[in-house]
This record gives sequence, structure tokens and C-alpha cells, in this order.
Amino acid sequence: MIIMSVDLGKARTGIAVCDKTEFLASPYTVIFEKSPRKLPEKVAQTAQEVKAELIVVGLPKNMDGSEGESAQNARAFAETLRELTGMDIVMQDERGTTVTAHHFLNDTNARGKKRKNVVDEVAATIILQDFLDKRKA
Repeated sequence: MIIMSVDLGKARTGIAVCDKTEFLASPYTVIFEKSPRKLPEKVAQTAQEVKAELIVVGLPKNMDGSEGESAQNARAFAETLRELTGMDIVMQDERGTTVTAHHFLNDTNARGKKRKNVVDEVAATIILQDFLDKRKA
């Protein structure tokens, strides 16, 4: 099944996709959109482009596991996306993914504008890979 993940951001939203074997998550793109009305439409369009059959949305929980405003926004976004696509949407705990993405980018020596433009894509890839690993277990 082709699965797409979303790392929701205020200005940049990372997208990652896996192939039909669900073996490996790969970065796909970053959507630059600040409008909360337009973003779900752009993400839905991207899901259609990649022929996604399931969408995983990162759920930004607090480190203690509670859910704050960002998590509520992610849940609202996921519901809008579900309505637009008619697809199943799964929420995936994304605690620590952005920090991990920055560590990966440190290892590859990505700096400056390049780093800023790919960190969300890398975070979406980590979210999806975590989902795939749990799904296999």
C-alpha cells in the first residue's frame, strides 16, 4: 500500500511517501503554505499525485504525552483532510522527530537555507518510517 505522511508546519509542511512494499519511507516534497484553509487542499492534491492509499499525520504531543494546541490543530487538519480525500487518516506520535531530523542533517552537513527547506521533509520521513516499523511489529 502506498502510504504518505505529513509533518504539519506553520509555513512549511513536509511530505514523505513509501512504496507499495511499505519497506522504506522516502522524502517527497515540502509544501510552502501558511493558509490553514489552502494547506489541506494542497496536501490532498499531493496525496492524489502519489496515489496514496493511507495518510499518516504527525501528532505533536508534549514530552509528557499530553496534547496541547499544536496537537489539536493537527487533529483538526487530519479531519479536514479526511473529508477532502475520503481516505483513512492515522495520527502518529511525532515527539522528537524534528530533533532527529536535525541530527541527520548535521551528519550530512546540510546548512543554511538548504537545511531549512529539507528539515520538514526529513521529519515527515521519520514519522512515516516509525509508522511502518510499528505496523510490521
